[in-house]
Amino acid sequence: MKIAEIHIYSHDLPVKNGPYTMARAQVWALDTTLVKLIAENGLIGWGETCPVGPTYAESHASGARAALAQMAPDLLGAEVSPLGLHRRMDDLLNGHNYAKAAIDIAAHDLLGKLYGISVSTLLGGAVTDKVPSYYATGIGAPDDIASLAAEKQAEGYLRLQIKVGGRPVELDIETIRKVWEVIGGSGMRLAVDGNRGWTTRDALRVSRECPDIPFIMEQPCNTIEDLQKIRPQVGHAIYMDENSTSLNTIITAAGTGLVDGFGMKVTRIGGLHPMRAFRDLCEARNLPHTCDDSWGGDIIAAACTHIGATVKPELLEGVWLAAPYIEGNYDPENGIRIEGGRIRVPTGPGLGITPDERRFGVPVASF
Repeated sequence: MKIAEIHIYSHDLPVKNGPYTMARAQVWALDTTLVKLIAENGLIGWGETCPVGPTYAESHASGARAALAQMAPDLLGAEVSPLGLHRRMDDLLNGHNYAKAAIDIAAHDLLGKLYGISVSTLLGGAVTDKVPSYYATGIGAPDDIASLAAEKQAEGYLRLQIKVGGRPVELDIETIRKVWEVIGGSGMRLAVDGNRGWTTRDALRVSRECPDIPFIMEQPCNTIEDLQKIRPQVGHAIYMDENSTSLNTIITAAGTGLVDGFGMKVTRIGGLHPMRAFRDLCEARNLPHTCDDSWGGDIIAAACTHIGATVKPELLEGVWLAAPYIEGNYDPENGIRIEGGRIRVPTGPGLGITPDERRFGVPVASF
């Protein structure tokens, strides 16, 4: 099965009750990029990539579309094979994993439809029909975040991630303590996500002033060197998120004992094919991790859910989706939703969703 056509779309995703606030970004709306692959046999596969603005990571929406347009002419006629496509894309363009991920996801969707099986089956087989999600708060006043924690616990979430950084660290410490007063002893797990917003000084202070609270510290500082500096001094587990830019980096971090787990984004690492390798590396080293993305609609949500369904359950920290923060679904009938803190794995072939492409308008580029 070969690629006959490639169509690229731009679609706006406003943030409900915005903005969504992180240490280094404030998000009111996001511009997602969708890819439609049409095979020679007429089958259609969908992919998506949606960077959280231009400052969260080395990616942005216009960059995704430029990278896709750079590669697309030379992908026509290529076999729909994730391994072969990745090698071809790497020959055509250095880096830009987040753009390559859209092609990768669409290729998995196509293959699933060709063989009449789900993407999770392609990735090794689902071990559950419902994956746990988790809720990520924005940065807010300590009392407000504590109230939100109580609300999300009542909704059935088993894990809460609170955003910190970009403000006086005393406020972050107060937020952590007030949240723990609400969820402590409930079984709800707590992640404190700095999104690279703390200095090493701040990270050390938080760990030393909250020794009684069993949270994981996710990407507290900006660089791998920062993590190496604080690693021997903190009393909390460290997870790597934004620094996890490649399988090579992940192998080094896991092999040197730098981290205790990962917050991983499907599009950051290049799509489902490298995400499968990441999953297996983490299982080999007994490292827990998430299966997320930075933002996006049903296509990215379905991709994250399918790979999450194949992870060894005791190592899956959860699948985060942007669904609670955006209006509606690409697929009104089979769109991905969180119910009771869990996500049902789509059962149809491929990604298991059929986007209503009328929502996306005309393509911004076609090949």
